Amino acid sequence: MSAEVAHFFSEQSPLATEVSSFRPRIQQREMALAVAEAIRHNAILIAEAGTGTGKTFAYLVPALLNGGKVIISTGTKNLQDQLFQKDLPMVRDALKAPVSIALLKGRANYICHYHMERAFSDGRFASREDIRHLDRIRKYAKISDSGDKSFVPDVPENASIWQLVTSTRENCLGQECPNHKECFVLRARLDAMKADIVVVNHHLFFADVMLRDEGVAELLPACNTVIFDEAHQLPETASLFFGENLSTSQLLDLAQDTRIEALSSAKDFAPLPRACDELDKASRDLRLVFKKEGRMPASATENFKTFSPALKTLFEKLETLSSMLEKQAERSEGLENCWQRAQQFSQQLKEWQEDSNDAKVRWLEIFHHTLQLNSTPLSIAEIFEKQIGGSARAWIFTSATLAVKQDFSHYQSEMGLLNAKTACWDSPFDYQQQALLYVPENMPEPNSDGYTEAVIAAALPMIEASQGRAFLLFTSLRAMQRAHEILQAEFESKSLSYPLLLQGEASKNELLTKFREHGNAVLLGSQSFWEGVDVRGDALSLVIIDKLPFAPPDDPVLSARIEQIAKQGRNAFMEYQLPRAIITLKQGAGRLIRDENDRGVLMICDPRIITKQYGKRIWQSLPPMKRTRQASEAIAFYAVT
Repeated sequence: MSAEVAHFFSEQSPLATEVSSFRPRIQQREMALAVAEAIRHNAILIAEAGTGTGKTFAYLVPALLNGGKVIISTGTKNLQDQLFQKDLPMVRDALKAPVSIALLKGRANYICHYHMERAFSDGRFASREDIRHLDRIRKYAKISDSGDKSFVPDVPENASIWQLVTSTRENCLGQECPNHKECFVLRARLDAMKADIVVVNHHLFFADVMLRDEGVAELLPACNTVIFDEAHQLPETASLFFGENLSTSQLLDLAQDTRIEALSSAKDFAPLPRACDELDKASRDLRLVFKKEGRMPASATENFKTFSPALKTLFEKLETLSSMLEKQAERSEGLENCWQRAQQFSQQLKEWQEDSNDAKVRWLEIFHHTLQLNSTPLSIAEIFEKQIGGSARAWIFTSATLAVKQDFSHYQSEMGLLNAKTACWDSPFDYQQQALLYVPENMPEPNSDGYTEAVIAAALPMIEASQGRAFLLFTSLRAMQRAHEILQAEFESKSLSYPLLLQGEASKNELLTKFREHGNAVLLGSQSFWEGVDVRGDALSLVIIDKLPFAPPDDPVLSARIEQIAKQGRNAFMEYQLPRAIITLKQGAGRLIRDENDRGVLMICDPRIITKQYGKRIWQSLPPMKRTRQASEAIAFYAVT
């Protein structure tokens, strides 16, 4: 297969003649050959490919040429949709490969006929807008083949109605559902079973494989190859699903669903709605123990005297409801489902309270409306190694950011892939000519008062020099909001007319569309804009990063992992915290140069990249740009055409 793969990346290949954007690149051909080799030998390959390598084609071509069933898992829905709607059909047509493809998303992305009609007949809506949205959703469901909610016109993805018209793993009635035969989730899964290439995302992959939720878990036995794109996200995603969590939202949903089922199937049993109300109140009371949002270890709850009694009350109310549901379960499929959920939640709550496993960390996350109890493994290496071991198939892990100075040991140890083959290809872009790394002089320490003010003071001359066209990436929402306030005032006082866009004011896609259309905008973003964002051409020519993206040390999972590494006599900072920060920084830096014609300045304001011994390790892991500390040189970069 190697000769055939190599041919498809030559100047005479069908890709060259049929794909206008295709350019033969040595890095892309070499990566494609490495992927082909791994597929042929059912091996594990970890491949870092710099921006512009064309890694998507590099894994698609050998995967399609080899035949067999392939699962491709992505980090974002955007890439998932792009693969299914654009890249896969393009490569399939160019190769004239007779393969079928399917897109499989999590069940929350598909309309549920049963819950949609139940919401319609129940008639309890938060707003008139929900009523209008439901009408559009019902009309779409009648004509749609997929039931994918992303194709419903004029109903926003975050509209509250979606919670009422989609199912969860807990409240799905399965084969007992009266709408089982027309189920969109079931149809998507059947299509995936039949297809040669199935595109999923990391959350779905791990949720289904861990929970055996009749999706990916059923696909795996027949699968020859699994490809993880955006594989740098896997440690975080896998930790989430290899652990356990239970939220007050899940308990509120259980109370609400039980109420509705009781109305239709157990009207004569008055204690059931009362038990639902009591569970509802106990769930809300537990959330109200905490005034601030954030994360904390389970041990910190000792500082909140009302937490333990509130948790005890919640457990008792859940047990009471479960006991009542057991007696009523046979009256309907819906009540049976609620009983099963109540039992499961009760067991989870009991385990969370009693868990004293040193291999896990128990912690809480407090959101605006909900509280989540979590139990997370300190290491996923052994668990993941077992998941992929003992199966005759190839596993490909690829991303633009997996290594630190071409060293993959951090990623390998985190994922349990110590025996995997690794390979690294630099970006084909000419960073020496296209980009400049600028670290301003005389910046205060990042934890000092007034640091964000200093960042904006240093950034303003650069924003003016680049005539807007800038991303400002922050490591915290608080810093982002403060920077936005300062910039608004500065733009007004200096009569600068650059459109100012802020994360959260609209959806990510809407903001990016506006940013491209304006051509001179300044966009402020936090975590979600550090990766998965592709702005090519003149609209973006300046990326400013406020701080090195070290995870906050008070994060309960990070603290526990640091403590565990220290107990083993190892250096947690060099082995764990620094590599993770470098990989995140590489993602942020990667927003700047997206095309061979792009030019721009990467401005990192954090002085530690220069003043600390580990700083050299950081900038040497970035693309090989020219470097300066002089504002005049950075500004002059824009004068060169």
